[in-house]
Amino acid sequence: MTSPSKILKIVLFLLRVGIGGVFVYAAWIKLREPWMLFAISIDAYHLLPEWAVTVVARTLPWVELAAGLLLIAGRWKRVSTVSVSALLALFFAMMVRAYARGEAIDCGCFGPGEAISPWTLLRDGSLLGGSLLLTVIAFRRPRKPEPLTAENLAESSYRPA
Repeated sequence: MTSPSKILKIVLFLLRVGIGGVFVYAAWIKLREPWMLFAISIDAYHLLPEWAVTVVARTLPWVELAAGLLLIAGRWKRVSTVSVSALLALFFAMMVRAYARGEAIDCGCFGPGEAISPWTLLRDGSLLGGSLLLTVIAFRRPRKPEPLTAENLAESSYRPA
């Protein structure tokens, strides 16, 4: 029988790999297209000056790729989960703002051609919720080990390396 903690670990692993995979895929889509197409999607939000749109369009896919790979690898969990959560919170806020204003623009999530819709809001909101859960888990204090006693020592089995 599988314990609840093992099930939770499996669920968190799948969530981490899933969200990391989404970030890697989104980066790959953007990197294989000319960066100007992504810049058009960014500019449609009307939040950044032209020079900043260029900088974001050229660098954000690389940041997404790095964050996604770190998340998948399970390395630097605090850095990767905070980075992914911050990016998703920013993306989600921008999308909600544009949708609430009735702007019919591409979300820019996976390259050009995907308009902001209730589906994209649900998808990105779910990703944000999952990434926030991963962030909270990453910052939880690890359980303190039980003090080493004769009883604990006798109960544990020796496993040579």
